[in-house]
Parts: sequence; C-alpha cells; structure tokens
Amino acid sequence: MMHADRRGFLARCARVAALSSVAAAFPHATLAFPRAAHMRPSWYPFRLGVASGSPRPTSVVLWTRVMFEAPDAAPAVGTALAVGWEIAEDEGFRRIAAKGKAAALPELAHSVHVDVTGLRPDRWYWYRFMLGDAVSPVARTRTAPAPDALPASLRFAFASCQHWEFGHYAAHRHIAAAAPDLIAFLGDYIYEWGPYQLEHPQVARRSDESITLGDYRSRYAQYKSDPHLQAAHHSAPWIVAWDDHEVANDYGNDRDGPLDPGFSMRRAAAYQAFYEHMPIRLPSLPAGDGRFAWLRMHDRYDWGRLARFHILDGRQYRSYQACPKRGRGGSNSVGADCAERLARERTLLGAEQEAWLANGFATSPAKWNILAQQTLMAQSTQSPIVKPGDGHFWTDGWDGYPAARERLFDDLMKYRPANPIVISGDVHSFFAADLKRDFNHAASSVNPVIATEFCGTSVTSNSRPQARTEQYVSHNPHMHYGRSDRRGFVLMEITPVKTVASFQALDDVSRPDSGLSTVASFKVEDGRPGVVRIA
Repeated sequence: MMHADRRGFLARCARVAALSSVAAAFPHATLAFPRAAHMRPSWYPFRLGVASGSPRPTSVVLWTRVMFEAPDAAPAVGTALAVGWEIAEDEGFRRIAAKGKAAALPELAHSVHVDVTGLRPDRWYWYRFMLGDAVSPVARTRTAPAPDALPASLRFAFASCQHWEFGHYAAHRHIAAAAPDLIAFLGDYIYEWGPYQLEHPQVARRSDESITLGDYRSRYAQYKSDPHLQAAHHSAPWIVAWDDHEVANDYGNDRDGPLDPGFSMRRAAAYQAFYEHMPIRLPSLPAGDGRFAWLRMHDRYDWGRLARFHILDGRQYRSYQACPKRGRGGSNSVGADCAERLARERTLLGAEQEAWLANGFATSPAKWNILAQQTLMAQSTQSPIVKPGDGHFWTDGWDGYPAARERLFDDLMKYRPANPIVISGDVHSFFAADLKRDFNHAASSVNPVIATEFCGTSVTSNSRPQARTEQYVSHNPHMHYGRSDRRGFVLMEITPVKTVASFQALDDVSRPDSGLSTVASFKVEDGRPGVVRIA
C-alpha cells in the first residue's frame, strides 16, 4: 500500500497548479530574464529540492523550482522572482567558486536553470539556492575531466521507469548511498497517468491523464517531492534522456495511440514541462510561436578520454510504429505478416540524428563509447526462430525498426569506436546481451559480436512474470541473462582496462526502507566485446 502522503499529494498539486498556471506559449523575450522581484517568502520555496546535470569540463547546469503554498504566495504567482545561487569548492561554502542571481519566470513555472561556467575540470562542488531568508538543501555536483585526461575510473548508475503508484523510490536512496560520479536516467521519469481504476474485476482504466501544461507540471511536482529521488539528485550530476511516458504511452514522432488530432499541442506542453523540471541546457529557442514544438535531446558528454556518452532520442524523430492495430497508433506485437516492419527507410532516430551519431563514432577519442538510450536494442523475439520469417516482435522498440538498427551497427563496424556498450531501459527488466549484425546467424566467425548491451530494470514499474522472461532468453541465444521480477538499477565501474556492470535489485519495492542485493555482475574487457558473467 502506498503511503498516505503519496495518495494525497496530487490533489494538493492540483490546487497549487490552479494558482500558478500560465499560458503554455511564452514570448522569446522572457528568456532574456527581465527584472525580477526580490521577496522574503513566509513559506519554504524549495520543496522540490535541487538538481544538477549536463556536466562539461568547466561547466554544469544547476536547477531548482520555486513552489508556492501559503496564503501570501498568490501575489508572487505571476511575478518573476530573483533567486540567488552559489557554488563552492567546499561544503561549508567558505571557498565560493561562483554566485549570482537568476530569474524564476512564471512562464516557465518559476523553474531556474543556471549554466555555471568557468569551473575547474574533474572537481566536486557544492551548491545551493536562496530566496529571501529561505535556503535550499545543499547538494553536490562535479565537472567532467579535462578533454586530454585519462581518469583511473568512472563510477556511474543508470535507471529508468519510475511509476509513482507502483512502489517507493528506495532505488534512488541506494543510488545516492553508492556515491557515483554521475547518474544517467534513461526515460520515463514520470508517467503521464495516475493509478489504475477498476471498472469491474477484469477491466482497469488509467486515471488522472496529463494533457495540459498544468497537468504535467503537477505530475513532475508530485514525483519530485519524493525524498529518495531528491537525495539521488543531490548526490551527483545527472545526464537525462526521455522516453514515451514523459508525453504519452508509446507515442512516436507526432502521433499517439488514440490518434488524437490535437496531440501536437499536448506534446509541446509535455516537452516544456520536461525542460522546466530537468537540469538541462536549452540549446536553442523554441520554434515558431514560442511553444516547445520540439526540443533537442541528443547530445554527447565526454569523461576525458575514458568514456564518451552518446545520449540518444528514440521518440521525437522516429517513423510511426509498423502495423498498428486498426484505428490506432502505437505499439503492437507482429509476425511475418507485417512487411512494413522490414522497410529499409524506417528510422528510430531520424536521418539527422543517425548522421550525428555516426560522426560521434568517427571522432570519438574515448576508450569506452556508451550509447545511452531508451529501449532494448538486442533482438527479442517472443517466439522461436527456426527458419527465416519466424519470430514475433514488439514494434515500439528496436525490433520494430530492424533496418535502422542495422544501419547503426554498420556505422559501428565502419568507424570502430573503441569498446561500444549500449545501456537501455524501458522494458522493466534486467538483460545482458551480445549485439550482432545478424542476430539469427550464430557463427561468430562470420557474425562477430560488435557491442555489448546492459539493460536495467525499472525503479518501480511492474513487469512480466520471470518465467516468460526466461522463455525470451531461450529464444534469443545472444541474450545471456534476463530478470524481470525485481526492481532496481544498474551500477557501472569503468576503468581503462575493463567495465563492470552490477545489476542492483530491491528486496521489496513496496517498502521505502527496502534492502538491496546484487543479483548478477558482468564485465567487458578492453578490446573484447561481449558479455562475461563474473557473479
């Protein structure tokens, strides 16, 4: 059973959203940060905590959002507020590295994004925000190593899929306790809908669907109220990707499952809310009328010469899912009768992002190349393949876009970036797999392993029975491990000579104080792609 505070929080957020709602579209001039009001609130404005992310060797993004919940807050709801910030080389803030004022704009839900520059490479920093006498929690962040440095190690965690109603965020408590250098979140930070409501014992429908900008803002506020999630944000910088539930289940490009003709407006609202609540840079202004009609997410982050992270966006530019159910968009499970799935022109990343990724492979100086993306890349047929044409495939993931996957693998073989490792989420299961150009050809001499994939389970979201996952593994010999009955995250340790991935599983997702265990560990050695189990 969920804690009472969780059940009541959404209603409170709705009341706050009613006070603070503003138009989804905003003039570009607001991004110039107009003169902001200085105030001394009687309420605590930093209830959603703070966060940092997008680390470069000399810069990092700091984030917070001012929340209103007091009788005297109403006059400030439509006002830009001057929020102070500091970043220091020590936790006591005796050695201030930089400080300033930032405008919390009502058009952006009074969120604050500060791109702090002029920092030293490969250093830990501490930061905080101030509004009047109120001071935010103190959190730590760090910069990436210098471009020519070769660090001895990088310790990072990655996670995904954290449906609020399906459990507690104990995984984030354990991520914070692991004290990683970096945290990668691979999508489904929120779910656009609330709990299931039973209409009768066999039929459930989703409730509290997010449609408007105010809806999405309330959902983010709900999720970010969690103390364990805040602790993970306070422990290290994040790099983030999105998946479908930040907008709508199984959406692709500008189309959702119900084929809503107004979906583009909903997507723009969801994109804006995502920016408002994530520690990311806005690389260019929203197009057209000022709405977030698009938002570039794909990016690169170098950790010196040790690792390059290629952050991919598998939602915004994709071809529509193949062979949907009649009158629907979104995913389906299909067999040989779906010829559309195999069309050569189909893309998951879009032509521009495919070319950008190929260039990242060609120019990478890193010992390890980490493709951080949303969903399982290894082929995962749901039925045995005995002869060509066999198999049953889910169309929302890479199996729905096999030609696009082949092009990506062709670029890996052409440009040969060192030690490619794919990290994934979305499917609420742990998987460890070898990636091959032809998954249906077992002979390694003519079909070598070209990369390794580690897929993490969900933070809370539920999954299929373990017996079914074991069937999937048996149908797909390139998969060496699958586990769907546990929630958690993946902890990775990268050194110049090897990478170790440890699958971290909660004992009980329904308990905020749940224990944790390592259910499996694997290594990849420098120059030798492929899964090697070590525990």
